[in-house]
Amino acid sequence: MEGTDYGFISIIPIILTLGIAVWAQNVIIGLFCGVFTGVVILNGINPFKTLSLMVSDYFVPQMLLPSQSGILVLMCFIGGLVALMERSGGAAAFAVKMTKIITNRFKAQIATWMTGIGIFFSDLGTPLIVGPIYRPITDKLRISRAKLAWIVDTTASPVAVLVPIIGWGVYAQGLIEGEYLEIGRDETGFDAFVAAIPFQFYSLFAIIMVPLVAWFGFEFGPMAQAELAAQAGKDKRDIEGDGAADGASDPNAKAVFVWLPLLVMLGTLLYLLIPYGFPLKSAPSLVFRGALSSAYFFSAMTLIALLLIYGAKSFKESIAIYLGGISKMTSVLIILVLAWSLSAVGRELGASEYINSMASENLAPFLLPAMTFLIGAIMSFATGSSWGTYAIMMPLVISAAESIGAPMHVAIGAVLSGGMFGDHCSPISDTTILSASGAGCSQFDHVKTQIPYELFNGSVCVVCYITAGLTESSLVFLPGMLLIGVGLYILSKVAGVKIPNTTSA
Repeated sequence: MEGTDYGFISIIPIILTLGIAVWAQNVIIGLFCGVFTGVVILNGINPFKTLSLMVSDYFVPQMLLPSQSGILVLMCFIGGLVALMERSGGAAAFAVKMTKIITNRFKAQIATWMTGIGIFFSDLGTPLIVGPIYRPITDKLRISRAKLAWIVDTTASPVAVLVPIIGWGVYAQGLIEGEYLEIGRDETGFDAFVAAIPFQFYSLFAIIMVPLVAWFGFEFGPMAQAELAAQAGKDKRDIEGDGAADGASDPNAKAVFVWLPLLVMLGTLLYLLIPYGFPLKSAPSLVFRGALSSAYFFSAMTLIALLLIYGAKSFKESIAIYLGGISKMTSVLIILVLAWSLSAVGRELGASEYINSMASENLAPFLLPAMTFLIGAIMSFATGSSWGTYAIMMPLVISAAESIGAPMHVAIGAVLSGGMFGDHCSPISDTTILSASGAGCSQFDHVKTQIPYELFNGSVCVVCYITAGLTESSLVFLPGMLLIGVGLYILSKVAGVKIPNTTSA
């Protein structure tokens, strides 16, 4: 109803979305119920009319907005290339080359870490590619399977969420831009995402922890016990998870399947965007989406040509994989449309104004990033979904930050970091499950050994978000990394053990 002040009722769709998403462990169901409830509040109870209005007044209009339709199209191109990369065997061939330089425990851990970072384009593919290839080496050097699972898990989603031109970054940019359009903020989603990278404390700290632990031999908690068991030849292993990654054993797979398509993608992107001043200047959103779509397409065509030249896949197989990758993006596209629609319903109900008034009365602006991180961490841990957490939290936090004057880029970084917490260590997260499988250890052992490290990471993040909220400095992550190193050293001295890195094959 026009002009109606709904007050607390305006946030009921959001509360229902959160509750149902956690209960059902399915973000799509939660978002759908939230949008449905909001439309009922606005138009009255009539299930048939409500569903019709959801489609005509929210789903379709959100998909037709130029910036948002560009995101949907781009995600399809990304899905096709990622599927080809995962199934080509190129990443496995790249990893095999890395294994030739390994002679001790430290090199094994660093090589695993570097390979995982190198396969940044596929968060779900990394555990199933890197884990099985490095497992025989880490077994020989008496590195526990749980430790291997932690390393491959850390180089999966925490790395992917920092890259602005792959699925994670593009998805987040779509959520950012959708809300920016409503609040009238003059900044592209790409610029906002890049500016928030230094404030993605959780991912930055998780990635830096691996080489620190590897170099100094810092181990504490259940991970220390797992490493001691491995040293004694009593490591727990999951024999059912000992299969090779798909495509890893293909004799025709080459490392060029990874680096040449990525080089073509970068070259195409620069060729199309340099006339607009990129990367020194921001390109218009639609131009950037179009250039990135072209870059992904020509990268995919390059990879298909390589698969044909080296006899790794037939043309028919390659096209089927490519189209299959596009179809796998369906759930992501649904989440985006539902998230945009929930945001639109919330605006009509006045949810942002109500939340902002509550925040301005009860929360100091500098505390918003820290609160955002904690809420996002709890939500993502409960649902096992970082993307779902982003879909629910990003519009609310951006609106609140704009209203109460909180540092916007710090707040966006807090949303991304809070959502990453659950994706990284929730027992029901897909990357957690795949990392345990790829490393050949039980899911329980992986979660048990990893959580103390990530809780420590999260504690440092809270301190850094309070500091960044006060200073708005993009350099806060540097003392944060120092705090991570010092904290690990103290923990290892007080409640841990030191495993020598000199153990060799």
